[in-house]
Amino acid sequence: MKKKKRLLWQLYPSYLLITLIALVTVAWYASDSLRYFFLDQTAADLEARARFLERQIVRYLAPEDVTSIDLICKEIGASAATRLTVILSSGQVVGDSEEEPDRMDNHADRPEVTKALTGSVGVSTRFSRTLQISMMYVAIPLKENNRIIAVLRTSLPLTSIDEKLRGTQIRIALGGLLIALLAAGISWLVSRRISRPMEEMKQSAEHFANGDLQYRLPVQDAKEMESLALAMNRMAAQLDERIKTAIRQRNEFEAVLSSMVEGVIALDREERILNINQAAAKMFGLDSCKLQGRSIQETVRNAELQRFVQKALASAEPTEDDIFVYHTEERILHIHSAHLVDAKADHIGILVVLIDVTRLKRLENMRRDFVANVSHEIKTPLTAIKGFVETLQNGAFEKPEESQRFLGIIEKHVNRLNSIIDDLLSLSRLEQEGESKEIKLEKGSIKEVIQTAVLLCQAKAGAKNIRVNLLCEEEIIGAIEPTLLEHAVVNLLDNAIQYSKKESEIQIAAVQTDSEINISIKDHGVGIAREHRPRIFERFYRADKARSRELGGTGLGLAIVKHIVQAHGGQVAVESVPGQGSTFTIHLPKI
Repeated sequence: MKKKKRLLWQLYPSYLLITLIALVTVAWYASDSLRYFFLDQTAADLEARARFLERQIVRYLAPEDVTSIDLICKEIGASAATRLTVILSSGQVVGDSEEEPDRMDNHADRPEVTKALTGSVGVSTRFSRTLQISMMYVAIPLKENNRIIAVLRTSLPLTSIDEKLRGTQIRIALGGLLIALLAAGISWLVSRRISRPMEEMKQSAEHFANGDLQYRLPVQDAKEMESLALAMNRMAAQLDERIKTAIRQRNEFEAVLSSMVEGVIALDREERILNINQAAAKMFGLDSCKLQGRSIQETVRNAELQRFVQKALASAEPTEDDIFVYHTEERILHIHSAHLVDAKADHIGILVVLIDVTRLKRLENMRRDFVANVSHEIKTPLTAIKGFVETLQNGAFEKPEESQRFLGIIEKHVNRLNSIIDDLLSLSRLEQEGESKEIKLEKGSIKEVIQTAVLLCQAKAGAKNIRVNLLCEEEIIGAIEPTLLEHAVVNLLDNAIQYSKKESEIQIAAVQTDSEINISIKDHGVGIAREHRPRIFERFYRADKARSRELGGTGLGLAIVKHIVQAHGGQVAVESVPGQGSTFTIHLPKI
């Protein structure tokens, strides 16, 4: 690419060239005019000399004394430094100050002579074959009685004129050179004065291009430059404001996207990612900073999402679906799409919104399971009660022993129904109080709570000859609701006794660390298989349903424990080895 010249070097040569052309033109015109002036002056001088000698020459022409005329011409010509020539009307030269007349040609055809013979003054400039130099000739008619009898011609060599003109031309050239130098300097200053504001504006534009929109151009003296500077300053201010607005809007947009728990992906028509927020990237285990401009097929390894994107791009209507994502754990995402359009309402891509509904789906499943379990748990004793009532109605009352046994069974099932209802009411109350934070915690002794729970379960443990060991060497104070925490410990201890072998041992320990209080109940019972552990705190969930019902459990005890511990701001965990036993640990925050 051809390198562009600076404005200074575009203006300066043109100004200098114009100045030089003007100087040369003026110098040439002055020199030419001066030459004509000198020629006119010389012609006038020669005519004046001829007029001065006219009468004297005419006096000698009367007797046609040719010798006298020639002598006079030579004498006067030598003293006047002017060549004199007298020519008869026939063209014969009868006198000449530089040459012998008889050796000269007939001059009747000379232009100045021809014109003088007509009565006018003849002037001619030409090369003299006689003297071999350029000469100026001026001829006047010599009259006698108003009759032209001869011609007096005066002449001078042009070398004298050229010498005078050359000196003048040298002075003109020197003056022109000085003027040219002065003009060059002035042209430089003028060019610089014009180009400097443009240079300053160029530098200002570079400030603007580099992002320094706070810079302002100085106001110039010239009205046009002042208007341009003010316009550029206004442009910079408006551009700065627009950029700040765009940055603020972009930051607000990014803040909204990054703070959203929903995933958002913007795609163009070629399935390239235009934008993706952190939530969406996290759902697929990706880095949002490295995804823009890349294809969704290349970056997100999920066939269901890829098919959804293709379907959404091909569809004219919004699309939605549920997909499964397997990253660290199985997640369920509800996704829906909307078309992206530009200012011209042209379809440029789609916007995909991903909502993690895993918890909602699990809650829905839990609700469904809960309804089924409640129905099953209530239906079983009701069916038994109904059966035994019908038996009694059919005549069993006539057999007192059997009727008493049937009534005992009915009472057992009624008690079971009461236990289920009581536990459900307890769970409901715990959830409501936990959500509304109506449970008031107070400082209390952890050891006292555990000791009370052990006393409540002592009879049941003694029936199986199970030893309950309490390890709580120091007094531990926590923020607790004693009755609820006691209920939780009793439920865990009751479970441990139910599932432990006879003549085994249960250990209860309370330990305080730097950050929390841990209450653990360890048994040596049947243990819990790995696949059941994540769900044992759900309502009505049983690892061994037949054994649990045989032991009289409602399936709600561990769920109650979980909600009580959560109401205390803690959590409950389980560790178990099948066939060796389980350890349930309550983690409470330290005050």
